[in-house]
Amino acid sequence: MVFLHNKVPSRKRPSSSSSSTVPPFPPPKIPKATTTTTPTPTPTFDKMVSILAEAGCTLLNPAGPPCLPSQPHKFRSNLHRLFSSPDVRSDFLSAFSSYIRSPHHLRRVLTPTNNYDGFGSTRSKSLVQHLLLVPSIQLDLQSLLLEKLPEYFDLNAEHSGTLVDDIARLIVNQFRWLDFIVDSNAFANKLMQVLSICPPNLKKEIIGSLPEIIGDQNNKTVVDCLEQMLQEDLAIIVPVLDSLSNLNLDEQLQEQVISVALSCVRVIDAEHMPYLLRFLLLSATPVNVWRIISQIREQLQFVGVSNSRASQHSKIKGKSLVNNTEASILDALRSSLRFKNLLCQEILKQLNCLEKPQDHKVVDIWLLMLIYSNGESLQKSIVKMFKKKIIEDCIRTVMLDQCICGNKELVKDYFPLFLSLSECLLACKEQKAREFGIHMYTCLFEEFIDIYSRQEVLGALVTHVGSGVTSEVQSALETMTLLASKFAQDLIPLSSHITGILDYLDGFSVENLHKVYEAFSHLALSARSSADSYGSSIANKLLMIIRKQVSNPDLKYKKMGLIGTLQIVSCFGDANSVCHASASQKSNCEEALELLNTSLDSCKQSPLPLILFYDELNVMLANRSLHPSIMEWVGKQVGEFESVFLSDLESGNLPFREPYFGLEGQLWMNLDGDISPVCLNILPLASSLMQSSSLQILPANFLILSTIERLTNQGSLGGIDALLGCPLHLPSSKYFSGAGWKSLAEKQKQIVCLSLYYAANWIRELLNAFCTQVEGRIACTTQATKEDTVFKLLKRLRNLVFLEILLNNSIEGCSISLPELHFYVDHFGSPLPNQHMGHIEKSKHQKTQDSNMQKNGRHKKTSKASSSDANGKLRQPTILDALKKVGVVPSQGVPNKESSASNSLGRTSNSANQNLCDSSEPDIIEVSAVAKALEVQRFKFRPLLVQCFSILAFSENQSSCCSDPAAEFPLYLYLLRDLHYKLNCFTPGKQFLARSLSPSAGFTRMTVDEFMSKIRPLFPSIKKHFKRVVCSLKESDETCQEHWKVQSASAKNPDVSNLVLSRSAVSTLVFKETLCFFSKMLNLPAIQREKPVLSDLLEAFQPNKIPDSVLSEIQPNILPGTVGYLYLGAYSYIESVLNTVCSFSFTLASESLLTLESIVNSFQNILDKLEENGKITHSECIQGVLPALRSRLGASAQKLLRHNWDNSQLESGWKSRGEIIQKMLHIYLENCESTSDLLDELACYILPQVSQTKEGADHHGFPTLCSATFVLWYRVLHEVNLTILNKLVKEVILLEKPRAGVQVQTIEKLLIKLRQSVNVVVSLVNMCRTHHKVTVHAMAVKYGGKFVDSFLKVFDFLQAHFNMFNELIIQLVRDLQKATRTIQALCSEAKGLKQTVITSKIPATKRSMERFLFCVKALLHTTSSGCSFWMGNLKHKDLMGKVVSSQAYADDQDNNEENSTEAAADDLPATVASEEEREAE
Repeated sequence: MVFLHNKVPSRKRPSSSSSSTVPPFPPPKIPKATTTTTPTPTPTFDKMVSILAEAGCTLLNPAGPPCLPSQPHKFRSNLHRLFSSPDVRSDFLSAFSSYIRSPHHLRRVLTPTNNYDGFGSTRSKSLVQHLLLVPSIQLDLQSLLLEKLPEYFDLNAEHSGTLVDDIARLIVNQFRWLDFIVDSNAFANKLMQVLSICPPNLKKEIIGSLPEIIGDQNNKTVVDCLEQMLQEDLAIIVPVLDSLSNLNLDEQLQEQVISVALSCVRVIDAEHMPYLLRFLLLSATPVNVWRIISQIREQLQFVGVSNSRASQHSKIKGKSLVNNTEASILDALRSSLRFKNLLCQEILKQLNCLEKPQDHKVVDIWLLMLIYSNGESLQKSIVKMFKKKIIEDCIRTVMLDQCICGNKELVKDYFPLFLSLSECLLACKEQKAREFGIHMYTCLFEEFIDIYSRQEVLGALVTHVGSGVTSEVQSALETMTLLASKFAQDLIPLSSHITGILDYLDGFSVENLHKVYEAFSHLALSARSSADSYGSSIANKLLMIIRKQVSNPDLKYKKMGLIGTLQIVSCFGDANSVCHASASQKSNCEEALELLNTSLDSCKQSPLPLILFYDELNVMLANRSLHPSIMEWVGKQVGEFESVFLSDLESGNLPFREPYFGLEGQLWMNLDGDISPVCLNILPLASSLMQSSSLQILPANFLILSTIERLTNQGSLGGIDALLGCPLHLPSSKYFSGAGWKSLAEKQKQIVCLSLYYAANWIRELLNAFCTQVEGRIACTTQATKEDTVFKLLKRLRNLVFLEILLNNSIEGCSISLPELHFYVDHFGSPLPNQHMGHIEKSKHQKTQDSNMQKNGRHKKTSKASSSDANGKLRQPTILDALKKVGVVPSQGVPNKESSASNSLGRTSNSANQNLCDSSEPDIIEVSAVAKALEVQRFKFRPLLVQCFSILAFSENQSSCCSDPAAEFPLYLYLLRDLHYKLNCFTPGKQFLARSLSPSAGFTRMTVDEFMSKIRPLFPSIKKHFKRVVCSLKESDETCQEHWKVQSASAKNPDVSNLVLSRSAVSTLVFKETLCFFSKMLNLPAIQREKPVLSDLLEAFQPNKIPDSVLSEIQPNILPGTVGYLYLGAYSYIESVLNTVCSFSFTLASESLLTLESIVNSFQNILDKLEENGKITHSECIQGVLPALRSRLGASAQKLLRHNWDNSQLESGWKSRGEIIQKMLHIYLENCESTSDLLDELACYILPQVSQTKEGADHHGFPTLCSATFVLWYRVLHEVNLTILNKLVKEVILLEKPRAGVQVQTIEKLLIKLRQSVNVVVSLVNMCRTHHKVTVHAMAVKYGGKFVDSFLKVFDFLQAHFNMFNELIIQLVRDLQKATRTIQALCSEAKGLKQTVITSKIPATKRSMERFLFCVKALLHTTSSGCSFWMGNLKHKDLMGKVVSSQAYADDQDNNEENSTEAAADDLPATVASEEEREAE
């Protein structure tokens, strides 16, 4: 700290008698003392004056300070000479001490003089400063002055003016900037002693001037003294830091200073904190930066830690919670972080290492934001860090509230940064990150009430809405909805920034439409209570848009209007909302009722909009508490249910029997028997032309009825429980025999199909409604009532399975397009037209004709296919075509993969059903067979809601009439299939396909977390059913067929004799569906985030005990209860199942193997996420589990490949098992100990034996490898070998990067692996000489060209190491040349035979081989190896090596230059190379 020297006016001093001095000009003004004293002449005083005079200084100058000579160096030299005598020096000091006892004289000798050098006055040193530069008297004079200093402490307190008036400051000023110090230690010790007793102001000045007074000679003493003083008085922290920052300290002292400063962070006053932080951060080095940052994070008490009540109280009073101190702290942090990038890196490093949420603080958010403000270099890292911490729940919303809420003035300068970060978070794929972004937007909008800031927030949200990214649009609309619900009145003046969204409603999905209308409904509700004309215009505009949409005949826009109507009704008709409408306006409730009536009237023309209206109304009723008048209106709408859909019974029977459209009726599925008062009137309504459409709205109408009943009866459905057991009036069961069906007309068949269809959907809605009575606890429901409901639900589920079996059988015998029972809408709002079903029926007949013509020869089949393709181009592909193409919806003529797993009964049911109208004999219908005809139209059905899956838990406690559990397996199979459909909605890549099969208003709005919470309790039940299925499969004998009939009869199903249940078929399908469900659940991205759900799933599939042989493979021992232990247990259980089913079914064994692979992949994903987040802990020993699982997976795949399967175990032979064989082989190769070695063995020794042996010979040890599966094995070996080569290329690229420590052994191992890969491709390509299938030749050309193309990437590596490994590299190239010659022959032969399958792959392969040729040439020319290289003309040879006389094409002369480039790259010397080796290929 620099002292201020005040320049004062001066006057000219008379010249002195001494000729050697120049009088000061002008002399400084000396303040007059109260009493002017003249020193009494004494011998010592006179001697002092004479000594100074002799040296050239006039001490006695009445006009001012002493007159100093113009040559100060000569002056000091003379004094030093005179003081060589100890007596002279002693007398001088004694006299000088006496002289300065007077404050007046002391001020004279301390005051600097102004000298005149001919160019003007210049500032000169005082007499004392000159004397301090005399070595002989410096130490004594220093001590004398320091001892005088305490005498003027009081004066220092009184005088706070100029430096000349303050003697204490003048004394201190004499020690600054001395040229030298004779005894620095003594002077420093004396100064520190005096410093300790100085008053605060003087102490701060002295401390700030220490670097100028002492210098660098006594840093240790200074640091120790300042540390001691800091412990006594923290008020001096600022000058201490200033002083320490100017000292040149060594490393040890610097660390001591850092420790002292860090100890002050917690206890220092807030006003001094910016100086301390700046000092610490600028003192950071790579050695101490970790300690500095960690201590600042732990000890810094920053914004957000104040009492929340006090904050709110201050906000109410209008006081600012942020002072200049906190802003200064942020400024100090920001400037320091910008100055040193080392600090930014260390902060990110430390935050990345933190794992526990409690270790994170509010200051961490500010540190990240300050780094974010420093520029674009680290912004991506900051966003990534924020996202990671938010997902790990380390940075929470409450911390953000402490940063933003109540700190407007502090955050104002950083508002653009917070807004930018919010934009990044809202665009993330992770749900938690988007939720945090939503909260950040809300906080910014709430805290900053100025127009500009809120416009920026809304503008950013509108940008998100227009991004087109589904998750981003959804989150942005959710934010708008939240803002509209909380700040509707504030948003009305700003609504012009968001009303443009209403112009693009047709581009939103159904979920987003709900959010848009909900947001604007809140604004409209608030606007109605506002006197502002602009606000009322918003409400009028919204109501006008909705009325236009509702009245639009286009179903797409009507759908949008209905959704908007019900969203407005949910806001206007909320029972908790307060109405503030003016006298001239309708009340909110009246407006809502008018909208409901208008919408209902517009929907009566068509059943589909009415179904949508009822479904949306049901969702609103379930989630909102509505006004009583609206509830009364809804009750009136469902009040006609009984009169329209029900008929009275007499003692459980119809009062009269009459045919409907020539069809006899019958009561089906009467669970209540004679006491049933009513029945569902399906057949009369289905046969009536006027009332048939009413059945379309029956399920939706009943859904509303059940919801109203629950809301008005405390959750109970006791008022309508008669509907659960009431019978259904359907066509007589006699029509489902061969003769009965044949007797029906086409219209009657359609009525029968429609009756079964409506009955099945009625039972689906019964299950949806009454499963709520047993899923949870209802106060007004007794245990007996609950048990009776469970009993009836199980019977109804059996009724549903029975009805859908009959419906599928009937549809196959009658071409009919079923009506839709819910308004299906895809993402862009286009409804699925019924006309698509006509294409399906035409396609079915077309495929039947094509299949019949396959027997007439290849030429006819080709021409027929061409005709079919030509006809297919005349129409636009439908959504169902796309579904069939990807295999989600099975086509009519193509057998489903699942059905192939069933026995002969299941497979013959389809053919039997096709001849239903041509035979009078009863046809066999397998209960468990896939309803292929029904699956095509499954998307039209009413969906089962998630609560229906609770039946899986109920059924296991029900008793059966005999010990065989197979009769219940169809129920499990039905539920598991439906659960599979719903699970596809949350599987990446399958959402659209799954939702096209079974969408619903209730289910599509369910989040994946809600879905998992619903099915989480079902995991143990699914496991128990799976165990029963496995036990059933081990019993080879079929049990009594009467068991299914008995159970069916107990459910009051009609007796249909041709329905049979194959125990093996249904057990197989339940087995496959259970494992498929388990695999998909394990690899669901959401379940890998929700560890409790994952743990429950794995615990449900644990064995009784994990074998010791499995645990012994992992060292050290893994701890029970850890994630690795649970995965190991689940793997062991499925592996034991595989070993069981391997003895009797290839299908089940392969399904088990795929499940094992899913377990391993899921565990790999878990480890990858833990490793990415730095959370892998060795205490759990989970790292050793994965290698053990992969080893066992490879062994299981090998076991299946080596198993000797007989025809009964294969079910349908090897031809239909191609995909699973390839998958097994991939698993075997990718999970063995050494893929390269195994690949080399299979390609070079095992596979060649198959091509040379007859079918059935399996002496090579792999029964699954035969002539029927040779092509499959051949393809897989090529693919895996190419994958290995690409991995080797990546390793080569890493080795090419400049780094130290690359060993020769590593390079040699890499070259050996490359040679193994080359040997494999050579062996595979050369098999074409003995195997003449065109498919094999095409794969050889294709994969051979890809291999060469990838191999080209290692030539730089080969060139770099050629001198050291020349023989190995030369042999590598020569071996690969064998494959290129064969490939060249294959290309030539394909051209001659016009094999288009091969010729399409030739150009790319030829280009790769040409590049290979020139790379070899460049390699040999660049390296000085002395090797020879020849390139000659190409000879046309066949696969056997014989020269062909001429080319097959005349235009081959044009390609001669191209072909001739594929020459022999012979790397041996000319004396060794033979003539054949010099021939070009």
